[in-house]
Amino acid sequence: MNDLDTFVALLGPEGQALLQELRDHDPADELAAATRLRRDHAAPLVSAALTQARLRQRAAAKFGADAQRMYFTPNGVEQSTRASVAAHRAARLAGLGVRTLADLCCGIGGDALALARAGIRVLAVDRDPLACAAARANAEALGLAELIEVRCADVTEVDTAGYDAVFVDPARRTKARGGRIFDPEAYSPPLSWAVEAARTAPFAALKIAPGVPHEALPEDAETEWISYGGEVKEAVVWFGRPGGGDGPVAGGRRATLLPGGGSLLGAGLPDPEPGPVGPYLYEPDGAVIRAHLVAEVAQQVGGRLIDPTIAYVTADELRPTPFATAYAITDVLPFNVKRLKALLRERGVGVAVIKKRGSAVEPEELRKKLKLAGGGNSCTIFLTRVAGAPTMLLGHPADEV
Repeated sequence: MNDLDTFVALLGPEGQALLQELRDHDPADELAAATRLRRDHAAPLVSAALTQARLRQRAAAKFGADAQRMYFTPNGVEQSTRASVAAHRAARLAGLGVRTLADLCCGIGGDALALARAGIRVLAVDRDPLACAAARANAEALGLAELIEVRCADVTEVDTAGYDAVFVDPARRTKARGGRIFDPEAYSPPLSWAVEAARTAPFAALKIAPGVPHEALPEDAETEWISYGGEVKEAVVWFGRPGGGDGPVAGGRRATLLPGGGSLLGAGLPDPEPGPVGPYLYEPDGAVIRAHLVAEVAQQVGGRLIDPTIAYVTADELRPTPFATAYAITDVLPFNVKRLKALLRERGVGVAVIKKRGSAVEPEELRKKLKLAGGGNSCTIFLTRVAGAPTMLLGHPADEV
């Protein structure tokens, strides 16, 4: 029995009973559970059920409560978009008037589910039969089958004419070891193909790695970097008619922060001039940095850079912004471990958050050298450069002032 046959069996009454029994299964007891279940069920089906139970637990971080009703492949869990990120993208497409969409490289259907929930009718395409089977099962399990048609095919051979939009999520991992692919032309399919496919539709969105070089981005599209909880998750290249509201802006660079939903569109500002460290330091969100919008944040807070090459903004006044975390700075010191150690001991600091940007010093190595005692005070330490010189900035989050 191959993987697809086993998966189909998992959808039957016996497989469903096994999945229900394993719903709150402890992975640490997997060997004992396998031995017990194989007394009454075929070994391949037991193995598939245990794998699915394990994948559902892993997927809960991305799909929440839906994960316990969904079906996954190992690659599907790894490569699927977090549900809240997919919902943001789907809402933006729906806001543009998209009602039908071709989802190319759909995988286990995570994005198709979000799109259908936004009221969009979806053609979901993938060349992997197992992924397609999972996508169909997920559409059924979540009551969205009427809005999602799953087709097993090579996406490069699918006619997308007549659809309002195209969404492409190329594979960005090697098959051999699951390693990430950084060259956009090594995606499957390549970014160049995805761009040409996007240009044939009224609207399109291409999901790509957030570390994509800006020079690889098409100038007739907007690129949006999305972070969730401060961690950059993806970049999306948007094509379509320019317009008001949430319409794509050709050549635009946007940073969107979830779950709050704040969005910053670049204004093409030049980098601010560097200057001395003031009472406040702003650490821009990773999506802002990836989108090269640090200058826009500096303008919001009336700030300046601490160094021409470092994405830290300093200011003399505290101004709120959703796009950066503010810290009150108490000390600006040349880098010196002995001096830092003595200062922290003198202030009774037992807990230190160590951040670095532009420093060769590794935070964990410094932490070992500091040998912090059990003092009751805390401190944030920034290892960075100021005007080219290795520097330590000490402070604490501004909301603790």
